Amino acid sequence: MVSAKPTQACPAENLRVVLVAPRNPLNIGAAARAMSNLGFPHLRLVNPYEVAYREARSAVKAFAVLERSESFKTAAEAVADCGLVVGTTTAAGRELALPLRRLEYGARLMKRELATSPAALLFGSEKFGLSNEDMSHCHWLMRIPTRQEHGSMNLGQSVAVCLYELIRSPAEARRAAKPAAAAGMGRRRMFTDLLLEALRRSGYVNPRTAASTERKVRRLVNRLNLSDADASIWLGLLRQVLWRLEHPSS
Repeated sequence: MVSAKPTQACPAENLRVVLVAPRNPLNIGAAARAMSNLGFPHLRLVNPYEVAYREARSAVKAFAVLERSESFKTAAEAVADCGLVVGTTTAAGRELALPLRRLEYGARLMKRELATSPAALLFGSEKFGLSNEDMSHCHWLMRIPTRQEHGSMNLGQSVAVCLYELIRSPAEARRAAKPAAAAGMGRRRMFTDLLLEALRRSGYVNPRTAASTERKVRRLVNRLNLSDADASIWLGLLRQVLWRLEHPSS
């Protein structure tokens, strides 16, 4: 079902990740692994180096992505079924004939298209990037905002960064984590009693101010807001400390 808010949806089934003339098997494998990590199943390769393509099948846990990948002779064939085609580039030293958008904005535009129809995201070869011919099949271009002195990113890293931006959800990131179950009064009392016993045996508690010290420690424990899991850990630690105080030579 298509979300009522298409800018928040990114149906992974509608995205075609297209690697144009990839040569390094490690890069192909890294791209496939990023796709598998983030849930994008459709990998397409344009004129891949055959040896590298075969070796890339060793990508960790990404075999399914590589197994169902498709190979094409040209970029035009690889994007023929897509309503939107976006290329990636560093834009360094090139005069571009297409609009160039930063990743954050470009990903939002792609999400709208992906909510209803297939779209392609093109990545060029490791050495040269996308050619002018490849770019001619794109509606616009997108760049990762790297620093000018080192603008080019590894192919596998570029795929991972772009795909993460497509699935990133600021609303989900703002959602508060489910709090851990708090330790009940019984557990806190056990913790306090063991702590006080350890303090008494270690000589920390002055007999003349013992009552005041006990009240301070109980208030301190209440302020800690211990979770049930943390209380279990502390109880184990204090029991071991007390045992060692009783058996110093063991």
